[in-house]
Amino acid sequence: MLFPLFLKLAGRDVLVVGAGPVGTSKARALLEAGARVTVVAPDATSEVRELAAAGALAWRARAFAAGDLEGAWLVVAAATPDVNRAVAAAAEARHTFVLAVDDPASASAYGAGVVRRGGVTVAVSTDGRAPALAGLVREGLEAVLPDELASWTAEAERVRAQWKAAGVPMAARRPLLLDALNRLYAERESVALPQNDAAAPSSVRVSLVGAGPGDPELITVRGARRLADADLVLYDALGSERLRDLAPRARWFYVGKRACRQSIGQDVLNRLLVKNARRGLKVVRLKCGDPFVFGRGGEEALALAEAGFACEIVPGISSAVAAPALAGIPVTHRGMASSFAVITGHHEETYAPLLASFAPGSLTLVVMMGLRQRARVAELLMARGWDRATPAAVVVGAATPESWRWTGALEGLGAAEIPPESREAPGLLVIGEVVRLAGALRLETGATDTRSLA
Repeated sequence: MLFPLFLKLAGRDVLVVGAGPVGTSKARALLEAGARVTVVAPDATSEVRELAAAGALAWRARAFAAGDLEGAWLVVAAATPDVNRAVAAAAEARHTFVLAVDDPASASAYGAGVVRRGGVTVAVSTDGRAPALAGLVREGLEAVLPDELASWTAEAERVRAQWKAAGVPMAARRPLLLDALNRLYAERESVALPQNDAAAPSSVRVSLVGAGPGDPELITVRGARRLADADLVLYDALGSERLRDLAPRARWFYVGKRACRQSIGQDVLNRLLVKNARRGLKVVRLKCGDPFVFGRGGEEALALAEAGFACEIVPGISSAVAAPALAGIPVTHRGMASSFAVITGHHEETYAPLLASFAPGSLTLVVMMGLRQRARVAELLMARGWDRATPAAVVVGAATPESWRWTGALEGLGAAEIPPESREAPGLLVIGEVVRLAGALRLETGATDTRSLA
């Protein structure tokens, strides 16, 4: 059993070992808590490099050494298992707690799913056994916590000072607080609210915004404006957390999914949209790519319409064409391909009949969300008669710091080995003669690894 507590890290030294996407997110959270952060890693994400250049944190561009722990109040191990073990051993000798990300054996402390609202912080832990479950519980709590927590906190702080001065025992304070909070609602109900036609459901603005492929510079101007005005952003798994900078005053709530693992059901998400529209908030439903390309935007727009709310659609650049383009692959090219098809690669029962309907080599095939199925996709196409030497590509995180691509022949598609640091980034497959142009065009693609056609 764990002993829960909250740490005051402001002005205290914290060490982060590892500077991949996970280490970067931990460093960012520690900076927000006011900690003095030092990152140790031979390489680092662009965000860590930028923070280091700006003096927000220190980055030691080398492997971990036990001496790095000197003066640290806490250490976060976000590296490979062998490095995490070395960190844990060195920290144990110095009586320093270690938060080892997704590595319980090396941890003496565990992170938590955290909800912060109105001066209240709620943390959820599963003793390090099921961090994904802790995240789901956190998101469930965030969905049901009342929006009035800030006023609750202010009132509780006010009456607490009175009770302390009057010597009211701790045991007697809870029912008194409940009465005080109930009075807040009674006073609110006694005030007649003015009628405002602008708050009627038919005119409340909810925007379904396409975020594009991840780079904040590739979102549309209108999309950026809607984010700047937003009170609430319901977002998918974005390739770049820098998009948060476009909506600094909004509350962000994650409702996306990754590799078929949905955080909340679509019906719950629809209810969240309607509930917050009914409250009169400016709501942005931010989707990767375009809202209507495998984004279930149509379902959300229908749910809003059925509840009587208008909905604005802000198209985004779909990764179906943006990711190949950023990798130097035009999906159509004269003499190579005059058409292209976009399918989703989640479930074989859905994509197999579609693959069987395409004449071998007749078009460019883009398979979104198909990384896990790449070997099976290649197998089905070759069985359909596609040439085993047909050029193919894997494009991962095209507009993000984790960008990576592989190019080769269709027969080798299943063997393409995605680097560990890019496996959680969104990706797609491109199959067709146009892939040959990836090696011929001279473009700044942002890819960190490029392999030539076999």
